[in-house]
Amino acid sequence: MERLRFDPRTDWDAKAEELGFTWRHTDGKPYWDETAAYAFSLAEIEDGIEAPTEELHGLCLELVNEAVQSERLMEQLDIPEPMRDYVAASWKRGDPSLYGRFDFAYDGQGPAKLYEYNADTPTSIYETAVFQWLWLEDQIAAGALPADADQFNSLHEKLVDRFRAIFPNGGFVHFASDAEFVEDRQTVRFLEDLARQAGLEPQFVAIDQIGLNADGRFVDHENWIIQAMFKLYPWEQMLRDEYAAPLPTADVTVLEPAWKSILSNKAILPLLWERHKGHPNLLESYFEGDPAEAALGSSYVRKPLFSREGDNVELIDQGHSAAEVVDGGYGEGRYIRQALCDPPLFDGNHVIVGSWVVGTEPAGISLREDTGRITRNTSRFVPHFIRP
Repeated sequence: MERLRFDPRTDWDAKAEELGFTWRHTDGKPYWDETAAYAFSLAEIEDGIEAPTEELHGLCLELVNEAVQSERLMEQLDIPEPMRDYVAASWKRGDPSLYGRFDFAYDGQGPAKLYEYNADTPTSIYETAVFQWLWLEDQIAAGALPADADQFNSLHEKLVDRFRAIFPNGGFVHFASDAEFVEDRQTVRFLEDLARQAGLEPQFVAIDQIGLNADGRFVDHENWIIQAMFKLYPWEQMLRDEYAAPLPTADVTVLEPAWKSILSNKAILPLLWERHKGHPNLLESYFEGDPAEAALGSSYVRKPLFSREGDNVELIDQGHSAAEVVDGGYGEGRYIRQALCDPPLFDGNHVIVGSWVVGTEPAGISLREDTGRITRNTSRFVPHFIRP
C-alpha cells in the first residue's frame, strides 16, 4: 500500500458538475481529491481487506441472531423497549439488507482493524461506485496508469443486482431523505438511479413529508401508500420518533431493515470483542463503566453509542484529550471505550479504508484522509487502484 501523487485531470470539476456529483467541495475546500491516489497489491485487497470484511460481516450477523433473543443484549444496545419485538421480527422474517460499510485502519503491513460498522446510512456511495472508477479509466487512457491497472470496486453492479434480488417483480419503491441536505440528497438520487436500472420505479419523498393515513399506512406527499421504502434516516431516531409506534403494523418494507439498528451502533464493538477476544481485526473495546475497561490503560477512544462523522468522539492519549471534540448532539447517551489506534499516516495524512458490503458480499473500497486523527464530514475522498 502506497500513497502516490497524481496530476489532477484538468476537467474533473466540470465532469463532476455534468454528472451531478454535487458534494465535491466542503467549506470551500475539495472533498474529492485526486492530487494523490493509493496503490494496493492484489494480495493486500483480497487478503488484507476483502477477507476480513466477509468474516466480520458474518460475525455481525451472528451477533444480531443472538441479540434478538436476549433482552439483556437489546438493553445493552439501547434498543427502545417498545420497539424490541419489531426489531427482532424484522430479523426473524429475514427482511433483506441492501448495503453497509466497515471502516478500517489499514496500512498494508498489519491486519485491518475495525473502527466501526456504518450499517444503516453510509454515504459516499456515488464517489466510490462511479467517480473514482471514471478517474481510473481516465488515468489509464492518459497513460498515467498501465492498461491492466484495476480497482476493488463492484459497488455499482452489486447494488443493481441487489435491488433486483430484493424486488424480483419490480414495482414502486419510495426513497426518502432530508431534501435540503446536499450530500444525503445526492446519495439517494444515485440509489434511485440504480433502482431504475434494476427495473424499479423510484419515487422520492422528503422524510418530513411522510404521513400516516386513517388505515395506519404510511403515505407520501401525494397521498400514495408507501409499501417499500429506502430511507437515509437513522434507525436510532426512527425508533424513537412519534411515527415509531405504527411501524409494526404499517405493512411497509424498509431498507435498511430494522434489525440493522443493532449493527449501526457502537455497542457492537465491545460485544464483538467479548465474543471474539483477540481477533486480529478487532480493537479491544468495553462499555464505559465496565471495570474491564481498565485494561485499556490511559490511552483509548471514547465513542457514543450513536454518533456520525466523528462527532462527540474523544481521543484520550496518555490520560489527556488529544483532539478537538466536535459536539454533534450525541454526547448525552452512553459511551464505549475502544483501544486507541491512530489511522495510518501517509505523507502527513491519516487515512481510513471504507470497505463496502452489498447484501453479504464485499463490494469495493473507499479511502478518506485527513490531517487530523478523527475522520469527519470534511475529510477528503481519495481514489485508489490495484497494481497489475
